[in-house]
Amino acid sequence: MTTNPQELDPEYLAFWRERHLCTLTTPRPDGSPHVVPVGVTYDPERRLARVIADKASTKVRNILAAGPEGARVAVCQVDGRRWATLEGRAHVSTEPERVAEAERRYAQRYGRTPRVNPTRVVVEIEVGRTMGRG
Repeated sequence: MTTNPQELDPEYLAFWRERHLCTLTTPRPDGSPHVVPVGVTYDPERRLARVIADKASTKVRNILAAGPEGARVAVCQVDGRRWATLEGRAHVSTEPERVAEAERRYAQRYGRTPRVNPTRVVVEIEVGRTMGRG
């Protein structure tokens, strides 16, 4: 079911704080979907999802190939019958403060500090649509 990203219920938000492996779907230059497992954090106040990644990864290259307007992407997580999807426009940031914030949030959600990676970037997704089933 589609939900309003500005009016998410507490159970939906709690699901995004639980530790779950997620997927990120990005469009390849030919338009076909590229789906990979990732860790995702969600900031509902800013309607911003974050994924830490290496700048040489295919997911990052796909987003950059979309140009300055960003790529339309989706992140999803599933736990039995529960599922949640965040859709929106993704951009890649190399700004150290933004990468550090993404790493901090990742450590908080996943209970471990990400390994050191000097080529890390953050994929920031401006969430425009939410879907899910509790």
